[in-house]
Amino acid sequence: MSRDAWCGCGSTRSPRLPGSFAVRGKLFARLMIGLTLLLSLPVCLGAQDVKVHIEPPAPKPTPDATSKATEADSDPGLKFNHGKPFQVPVDLVLVNVTVTDDWNRIVTGLDKENFTVMEGNKAQEVRHFSNEDAPISLGVIFDMSGSMSDKVAKARAAVIEFFKTANPQDEFFMITFNNRPELRADFTKSIEDVQGKLVYTVPEGSTALLDAIYMGINKMKDAHNAKKALLIISDGGDNHSRYTESEIKSMVKEADVQIYAIGIFDQAPVQPEEIAGPALLTEVTEVTGGRMFTVNNPSELSDIATKIGIELRNQYVLGYRPTNRNKDGHWRKIKVKLLPPKGLPHLNVYFKTGYYAPSQ
Repeated sequence: MSRDAWCGCGSTRSPRLPGSFAVRGKLFARLMIGLTLLLSLPVCLGAQDVKVHIEPPAPKPTPDATSKATEADSDPGLKFNHGKPFQVPVDLVLVNVTVTDDWNRIVTGLDKENFTVMEGNKAQEVRHFSNEDAPISLGVIFDMSGSMSDKVAKARAAVIEFFKTANPQDEFFMITFNNRPELRADFTKSIEDVQGKLVYTVPEGSTALLDAIYMGINKMKDAHNAKKALLIISDGGDNHSRYTESEIKSMVKEADVQIYAIGIFDQAPVQPEEIAGPALLTEVTEVTGGRMFTVNNPSELSDIATKIGIELRNQYVLGYRPTNRNKDGHWRKIKVKLLPPKGLPHLNVYFKTGYYAPSQ
């Protein structure tokens, strides 16, 4: 479920149109010409999925530029990175942000001035901004229940396509689940190792989805990278877990892990867990700043998996020190307001909805 980018436009759902354009040069008018041309192209142009890029204007020098540079050097939380890995203070709240247009294409090239972060009703000073492709610790949670029998081949292919977006510094693990979750591949940088373990799995049994999410979040405690994400591939809701929905939702809110899901749902679900499946995955993903993609045709799985992989590597990271310094352990709501360059069409923004303040 997308949240509006607060651009003064209503949220609309439009068909996904693969395609892209890049804005080069200093004339911003070219951006609008390129966008107009693209939106007029027919959907049948193909399956290329390229980003919409905005070239930000060069910053103007200011009289106090030297003093600001000195301040940034003395405080790593004030450094705005555009490609290098970063380290931030422990009291800096980091928010991963994805921006898309209404054709579900990733929008890159925005700058710090295009974002405002609210915690509760108070605007926060964005002290860190970056859009680097940081290394990711990523877990794949793969449904191997009996109902996946006719979908498993295409689902395996989707995982392979997803891994093609990986970087050498990324690490992965894989959990499969039916009656219970099982760690098939521990953290590794070898994509082939994870793929090989998936080949020998056979769909059977019930669906312990919540238990698998619990195992995935718990496994992330062993991650070596600051950025963490889970990808769930499943065709239905839960019918065999020990953990409850409320327990898992609380756990997900506490964990600093983005969750994405690909839901392969039946058009006319009959069982209660099948009916509840889409809402469950939507709630679990959106609170983390991830998304749930519904797939009606298993042939779409590979394209969606590739899109998620690209999205994870083209996010903005906003960091701020909360004005509320109370260590009360309470849930703090976050909203990200997008202030796009003038003339752009409606954009959508995705981000985690909050975090728990430290308790001591």
